[in-house]
Amino acid sequence: MLGTLMILVGPALGFRLLGCLGIRRFATWRASFTHGLAVMLVATATAHFTPPSVSMIPSHDDLSAMVPPFVPFPHAMVYVTGALEFLGAAGLLRATTRPAAGISLALLFALMLPANIYAALEDIPLNGAPATPLWFRIPEQLLFIVLALWAATTAREVPRRVTDERSGEGEGFGAGSGHAHWTDTGSLGSGR
Repeated sequence: MLGTLMILVGPALGFRLLGCLGIRRFATWRASFTHGLAVMLVATATAHFTPPSVSMIPSHDDLSAMVPPFVPFPHAMVYVTGALEFLGAAGLLRATTRPAAGISLALLFALMLPANIYAALEDIPLNGAPATPLWFRIPEQLLFIVLALWAATTAREVPRRVTDERSGEGEGFGAGSGHAHWTDTGSLGSGR
């Protein structure tokens, strides 16, 4: 039940740790969770193409069983949504594509919610495990939607020059001791 959530949270915490160690790409929680969401999407998208002989993750057949009866071509839909998840993950990695990817993923998560509800109500097992109960499934899906929309806002942040706290300088190029840098977090790379 917590597997997908851990695939999101674990990498996000790892990325945030890298940010604390000075890697500016992960200097904020938003950036870290955006990349964690991308990792999660690669893992979940992989399941859309996995044959039943692989038992480590859910298979294509497991996911096809989750598709509600009113959706045509369930096997094809699983392949399509898997491809869209891969594209969304790639889109989250670049600031220029992040807004479109985040909004598109939020829509995709919303469109996939009926399949998750159907699987819970019909008690459809996933990789041999019992179906995830609705009390967990719906909030989890809403979390994914919120994170995708949060990620979509990151590219709108305008980079600005930050002043070196030690010298108090930083107006224009060449000012200060060379310690000022460009950031989109509003902090000196600490991400706090």
